[in-house]
This record gives sequence, C-alpha cells and structure tokens, in this order.
Amino acid sequence: MLCVLLVRFSSIGDILLTTPLVRALARRHPDAKLVYVTKRAMTPLLADHPALAAVVALEPDEPIRHLAQRLRTLAPTHGLDLHGNPRSAALRLLVRCRWSGYRKRKLARSTLISVKVDLYGRAVPVPERYFEAARGLDVRPDDGPPEFFLGQGARERAGAWLAEKGLTEASVAALAPGAAHATKRWPLAHWIALAQRLSAAGHRPIVLGGPDDRGLALQLAAQGGVESAVGEFSLQETGALLQRARVVVSGDTGIMHMATGVHTPVVALFGPTVEQFGFFPYHASSVVLQRELGCRPCSSTGTPACPLGHHRCLADLAPAEVAAAALRLVA
Repeated sequence: MLCVLLVRFSSIGDILLTTPLVRALARRHPDAKLVYVTKRAMTPLLADHPALAAVVALEPDEPIRHLAQRLRTLAPTHGLDLHGNPRSAALRLLVRCRWSGYRKRKLARSTLISVKVDLYGRAVPVPERYFEAARGLDVRPDDGPPEFFLGQGARERAGAWLAEKGLTEASVAALAPGAAHATKRWPLAHWIALAQRLSAAGHRPIVLGGPDDRGLALQLAAQGGVESAVGEFSLQETGALLQRARVVVSGDTGIMHMATGVHTPVVALFGPTVEQFGFFPYHASSVVLQRELGCRPCSSTGTPACPLGHHRCLADLAPAEVAAAALRLVA
C-alpha cells in the first residue's frame, strides 16, 4: 500500500498551492494513504481535507528528530519534499522511504531580480512545479484551482458575525490590505478610496487579516467606513468569511490564495513580485493588476522599503482601476 508523506511546513499560500497535487494523488491512487506534514499553526489549512488520511504537525520547538520518529511509525513508501529547506532535508535523512523534491529555480529568480534577465522560459506556476516531486507517481495537473476545505464550526461563526453586522453575502466585498513586507502593501489612502467606491456601488466592504494588520484595519475602518474582522478569526473562519464574499481584493499574500481556495473571485495587486515566480492566482476567477516597470521585480518576498524610494509598482495602481476590476468580476 502506498503511504505518501507530503512535506510543506509553511506558509499559507505555499501550502494551499500544494492542494492540486493532493487532489491529483487522491484521484490517481485512491487507496493510498496521504499524510501531510506541516507546522502546527498551518494545520487548519488542511484539517478538513477529505483526501488526507492524517495531518502531522511539527510542534513549536519540537526537534526534527522527534517528528521523524513519529513519521517512521507510519511506514511511508514515498516522501514528497515540497519545501526544500533544512528541516525537510533533515527528514529526508531521518525517514527512510523514496524521497523526491522539486526545483525552486533560485538561479532564474535571483538573475531576474538582480539584472532583469529572464531565464525562466515559460512561466510555470508553483502548483505545477510541485508535481515534479511526484514524477514517479504518474500524476498530472488537472487545471483546477487550490482547495481550502472548511469545517462546520468555521462556517457557522462566519455566518453569525455577518448576521451580527447586518451583512449579506450578496453585498460583501473583502479587502486584505496587510502583507509581511511594506513593498507588498498597496497605499492605505488607496484602500480607503477603494472602500468608498465599493460602498457607493452598493457593496459592504470588510477588512480581513491577521493580528499584525490591526493598525491598518483600524485606520481603514475609521476612514473608509468598513467593518473589521482583522485578528479576530482563525484561519478557517477567515476562509469562511472569504467564501461568503462576492469579491476579494488582496496583494500577493496568503489571503489571495485562501480566496481562490474557496472559489471567491479575486483582484490581485502585484508590485515587487512577478508572474515568473509562480504565485499568481491559479486557475481561479481573478484579475491581476500590475505595472510594467523596468525596476520589477525587486524582490521575491517584498522588502521594508522600495529600493528606489518611489514604490510606483503599487502606488500607480489607481483605486478607480481596482474598483472597476472588482465590479467586473461580480457583474
């Protein structure tokens, strides 16, 4: 019997982009035992996935050898390293099975960032790159989107919050202004103007994000007239709110991929990062807005400040353009 370990410790978007591979494995090998290995904080993204036999969590501060010991008891036949970091490399040494990984294209990425020479050739989305790790298991992408499965409790809490705020699914537009790095954030004034435009068009904006986004959310709520759910909901509950929205506007962040995983249309705002890196919305109802500038890309993950000081890649995306794209998606 096949027992396949899928190893990806973080982060939100990267994990959700592995789910097309999970789906393909389950269809091609319906009797296989699929076990996902990730950090404890990421387990809600996978806890309700029907194709997974188990989700094994790396606990905070747990030595990797202890995790390996638990995984060995499962007698895996295959290990798919979908992370390619020191921890997953250690598992490959400590857990005996047939391991394989995928190419991160680091040279092509660094060359594009540093000298703006494109060595990628065809831009292959990251979800399809993950299939390289399963090349011995006879699976292929099916052109379907990521999947984020939600528990009943999360759906009920999201519904209760919307009802408490007097919001209906037909009117909700979700905004995700946060990002780990400043250069991935659309200017706050633009978010405020967008919220006002969406409200004028009959939509009810809500702002979503994690605890670190509370400052942005407070300003957006005060000046843009939006309801804030920032920092108040779990990953699954945030997914349930996204599922009930008509449209989502987000930067290049995990929330963008959460939205595609629950099949909600997305307007994605890309600044320092580009399509070649592989993280555009995958096979989803979406519009990507970006500016073709000679300084892009300047980073693979974003930086604390624009290297050239102007941040035009996102500042030049006008609220009117973003609002028009969102309204087209829900028309």
